[in-house]
Amino acid sequence: MTTSTDIAPDTKVYEALASAFRAEDTDVLFALLGDGNMHFASSLTTSGVRGVYARHEHCACAMATMYANATGKVGVASVTCGPGLTQTMTALATAVQAGIPLVVFAGESPIKAAFYNQHIDQAPLVVATGAHYIAGRSLERMTDYVRDAFFIARTERRPVVLGVPLDVQQLTLAAQAPYRPSTDFIPQFSKDLPNPVDVDKAIDAIKAGGKVVVIAGKGVLRSGAETECEQLADACGGMLATTLPVRGMFDHHPFGLGISGGYARAAGRKLLLEADVVVAVGTSLNNFTADSGKLFKNTKIIQVDTRPVGLKHGRKAADIYLHADAKEGLKAILNRLPSVLPAKGWRSEAVAAEIADQAADRTEFVSQPDVVDPRDAVAAIDRVIPKDWEIVNSSGHCAYFAAQLRGRRPENFNVIREFGAIGNGLSYAIGVAVAKPDKTIVLLDGDGSLMMHAQELETVRRLGLRLLICVLNDGAYGSEIHKMHADGISDEGAVFGRGDLAAMARGFGLRGAKITGLDQFPMLFEAFRDTGQAELWDIHIADNVTTPVMRAHAHK
Repeated sequence: MTTSTDIAPDTKVYEALASAFRAEDTDVLFALLGDGNMHFASSLTTSGVRGVYARHEHCACAMATMYANATGKVGVASVTCGPGLTQTMTALATAVQAGIPLVVFAGESPIKAAFYNQHIDQAPLVVATGAHYIAGRSLERMTDYVRDAFFIARTERRPVVLGVPLDVQQLTLAAQAPYRPSTDFIPQFSKDLPNPVDVDKAIDAIKAGGKVVVIAGKGVLRSGAETECEQLADACGGMLATTLPVRGMFDHHPFGLGISGGYARAAGRKLLLEADVVVAVGTSLNNFTADSGKLFKNTKIIQVDTRPVGLKHGRKAADIYLHADAKEGLKAILNRLPSVLPAKGWRSEAVAAEIADQAADRTEFVSQPDVVDPRDAVAAIDRVIPKDWEIVNSSGHCAYFAAQLRGRRPENFNVIREFGAIGNGLSYAIGVAVAKPDKTIVLLDGDGSLMMHAQELETVRRLGLRLLICVLNDGAYGSEIHKMHADGISDEGAVFGRGDLAAMARGFGLRGAKITGLDQFPMLFEAFRDTGQAELWDIHIADNVTTPVMRAHAHK
């Protein structure tokens, strides 16, 4: 259905831009204001769009990124020109790697100015991140730039930065045709159906193989193919696994192994290594899911995806490709798969019991006084936090531990890990909180990541968010110290001490508590639930407990 928005004659450029953004279904603007964007932002929020104002430009962009991830909408952010935009580079690169639709409105320095102390050539910086840059200079095409930005963000699933010079924003537009949003121009297709020839190839491989694992990615969640994944695994007597973003999807199933890849649980990894056939559904089977090539070396791989790729992260992605919607592809396989397959003998009560074991990693470490094992800390959090609360998983060494939560739906697990950048956790949590205002948000982050943008604790207080921040505090940059120890070099530059993060949180007007024992979790949780006020738990963890990922680095 075609929609349009009238733009009145003699409208200022910034007003017309704001009107076009509003017509693109923008309901939240994440911003930090400056000369280059304040008139635009004010016009947009005056029209009814909610303004969420960050204390750092990176954080505004990161909040919009996770808001898009949590809602399925295009995230919208705005920063000023020059340093305002340069501050967003890491957040933009992260959104590019994760395939997040995002539109950022940024000012540009005035065209007529001989000198402007915030001038920089913005386009090369943005393009270097993989994002698209649109330089808005033509008055006749001004609102078309907005349509183009949202069209690219939606169809290519990547960030777009629209830069408009300050002085151009203040000009007046002549009469404009009614604005038609990008959604009016996006082709609507039926679901991709698989080629029967390719279906036969997949069935032949499944029948010939022995031990089958069905691995689900985000495409399964989008198409609603969870049931079909389970039906295929059940028909083959096989196992189920997921990528990190949809972890928890099969936790209810007795043969759901959890995450495939470097974050795999001990029992799951052992079984994944035994697989003869992998059916990767709605996932590219990238470096993370294949654990840098350590998994599936001699495995026949079938990929079911709307955008199958032959080469991913330097390795052949699959042997058989089914170009199809996840649900339709699996239905085609199930409809033509023999009702009775040869017994594989892989499933058993003993295997189910091993999978159900709550210990993801049983490696023993020397105990340390007045700190808790991060694995035990996450298990304690898992016991007290209701299963339907929203979880935000950050990056860094702590992210492995946080990913081991059990019995939580992927719809309530928020993670962006495609780009190896820490420092996003708090911003991501704010983005989820804005996206889901009726939910309680639990962030699991590391101390190094939190300290990069701790100023956003003020944003949490100002917005009155219901947010529990669980900081696994080892007093250092965890990934770095463990790699340094493994490589035999000094960790001096990566150790900073634990400090008192709880006191810092209180200084920003939040509640804060230091945790040094597992018995504190139940009591603190009850207090948090009763108060409804944002709170930070400063969880002092042992700094000698390494993840399987770090131990693999040590043995390279």
